[in-house]
Amino acid sequence: MENFWVNALWSVTPTILVGLVFWAIVRSIIRADRGERAAYAEMESVERVRLGLPPAPRPGSAAAAKASSPE
Repeated sequence: MENFWVNALWSVTPTILVGLVFWAIVRSIIRADRGERAAYAEMESVERVRLGLPPAPRPGSAAAAKASSPE
């Protein structure tokens, strides 16, 4: 019976390890994207101030929905 549990553990271990590697890769991609979006938003706000434009509407706000509508 002890051999059964050892075999079960060895059978599940690669799946768990691959899942953890996949999770780490996806997490790092999402974190990098978040950082890039923040940096781009900062650059955009600086350029808007430099050019004398109004601040960009925030995503998800009513102003952003109205600005993106095709009317």
